[in-house]
Amino acid sequence: MPEYRTEQIRNAALLGHTGSGKSSLLEALLYGARAISSRGRVDNGTNHADFTPQEKAHHHSLEASFLSLDHQQTHINLIDTPGLPDFFGRAQLVLPAVEGVILVLNAGRGIEPVAQRAFEEARRQGKSMLIVINHMDGNGDALEEVLEQIQTQFGHGCLPLNLPNADCSDVVDCYFKPDYDTPTRFGDAQSCHDELIDTVVEQDEALMELYLEQDESITPEQLHAPLEQALRQGELVPVCFASAEQDIGIAHLLDVLAQVMPNPLEANPPQFVNGWDDKAEPVELSLSAEDHLLAHVFRLNIDPFVGRLGVFRVHQGTVRNGQKLFIGADRKPIKVTHLLKLQGREQIEVAEAGPGDICALAKIDGLEVNAILHDNHEEDNFHMVALDLPQPLFGLAVRPKRRGDEQKLAEVLHKLVAEDPSLQVTHAGAENETVLQGLGDLHVQIALEKAQQVFNLDMDTQRPSVAYRETINGQAEARYRHKKQTGGAGQFGEVHLMVEPLPRGSGFQFASKVVGGAIPSQFIPAVEKGVKEAMNEGVLAGFPMQDIRVVVLDGKHHPVDSKEIAFLTAGKKAFLEAVMEAQPVILEPIVDMHVQVPQEKMGDITGDLSAHRAMVCGTQALANRQVDINAEAPLAALDDYATRLKAMTGGEGQLSMAFSRYEVVPPNVQQQLIQH
Repeated sequence: MPEYRTEQIRNAALLGHTGSGKSSLLEALLYGARAISSRGRVDNGTNHADFTPQEKAHHHSLEASFLSLDHQQTHINLIDTPGLPDFFGRAQLVLPAVEGVILVLNAGRGIEPVAQRAFEEARRQGKSMLIVINHMDGNGDALEEVLEQIQTQFGHGCLPLNLPNADCSDVVDCYFKPDYDTPTRFGDAQSCHDELIDTVVEQDEALMELYLEQDESITPEQLHAPLEQALRQGELVPVCFASAEQDIGIAHLLDVLAQVMPNPLEANPPQFVNGWDDKAEPVELSLSAEDHLLAHVFRLNIDPFVGRLGVFRVHQGTVRNGQKLFIGADRKPIKVTHLLKLQGREQIEVAEAGPGDICALAKIDGLEVNAILHDNHEEDNFHMVALDLPQPLFGLAVRPKRRGDEQKLAEVLHKLVAEDPSLQVTHAGAENETVLQGLGDLHVQIALEKAQQVFNLDMDTQRPSVAYRETINGQAEARYRHKKQTGGAGQFGEVHLMVEPLPRGSGFQFASKVVGGAIPSQFIPAVEKGVKEAMNEGVLAGFPMQDIRVVVLDGKHHPVDSKEIAFLTAGKKAFLEAVMEAQPVILEPIVDMHVQVPQEKMGDITGDLSAHRAMVCGTQALANRQVDINAEAPLAALDDYATRLKAMTGGEGQLSMAFSRYEVVPPNVQQQLIQH
């Protein structure tokens, strides 16, 4: 059996905006638990979480990193994640592997865009939350305001487990052994303790009665089960004050991780399903070490010399060295030869891993992100509910510098996307462009840098076209007959179809209402193929089409001359004719923006946004005289916005963007695109 029982394991991911101090906090926790002998620093590249050459060069976390510590007979797996907005997809990928999320905030800046997104995503996935207000030293006057902001935005169930003392040199315990005598910077330990107890005992009527009988005296041990229930349901979000740099609150935070955060048996169950699409059914796992193995690969690293390293979380069963496993629906088994525990850059060979463990497999080619490792073909179609990763916003057209590297380009791009599914590669046929897309300029640049440094591929880049789309605003029908006679067997196919618009984001739907064999059933797929070809080519300006429903109504066939190519051509031509009668329009991507700037710059920023077809949706005052401006804007109008923002704010502005939806372009823009 594994060294630690499942109930002794805690798994948590550290999320938060860049500059909140996640990596430094992790370093302090490791040092406080004596998992490392000396503390490293982010600014000089010696911390244990950021160990890749790219991370050392950029002084930022760019990949998820894995470290663990032992405290109070618990084994705590901690995953550090990138805090830059461009890398939120990479942070999101680790969430299925953990029960808890530690949301780290900078006390001097409050809730920043990545923290807001992280809280919402963790909530969607049913994770237990813990908020750490870091950098409490030097920000004493802002601490109460930040706590109020948390409770306003995230809910009044966000309650402190400790408070800063009067001079912010230490924290005062409000939960385990409440200290009612030490003066606090604001509030008081008694009130905080009472509010925590009231929130927790509401989950359990029997405990509530006991609580009243004991005259409001109740121990943390008695509170444990209802507290875990409150965490699972999101009724309680503990808040801790700390300073990673000054080691303030670190010992208390270790106790919180061991005694408050849930083990795998206490948290919301993992979201497994059996089957695909409409036939997928939820699966309830036993989480037993003795049951069939089910493990989820959530992180992949590809090294040109070592091969693939897949990091996985065991949800059920036990994996052992020498064991034969299956990857997804593959019929051919793999053999576990290198079962590893990751500790930063260090890879430690282990004999086995049980439910709750996070380990890695090396040198297995079939590993992919979201693959399921299992030991029984009954689980061939088991998989986890797919994550809704952010939509790529920025792209660069790429081509190899060296002639003859075209095949290598395709292989390297495939590896980059395999490691990071929030990257995408698209091929624009009309422009003959291969476009690498990411969540922002930095996301794509880091990927290109890795291609050069790790895979030895140099690329030329240029700005690609904006990802415009085409659709229709009306309904129309068309009939087209394709007839070709060139001697011998000819071609014949006639298609009558109807097109109509779908709601934005619906994609494409195809249906057939043909009766009586007017078009034999074997030719209907050819009609659909012809329609899809036409949609990929567009009708107005060559942009792909979307949000269209096509219904085949009728047609004709010939017993000898009807062929797939005939119905493909007829379907394509009928679709094009129908679309031209259905009010075709061009769509452009709209993004949701958050711009954080000093308050005195707000007027300049909102004026510039309005001048570039943006709509300001609201503003919110933040700590330290900062303001968050929420706006929606066409992506095409933001080509150089990061540079403009830097110039207007003297480098103090922060920008994050996320895809929102597609909208119809203004008539003058549509005319320009058609004429281009």
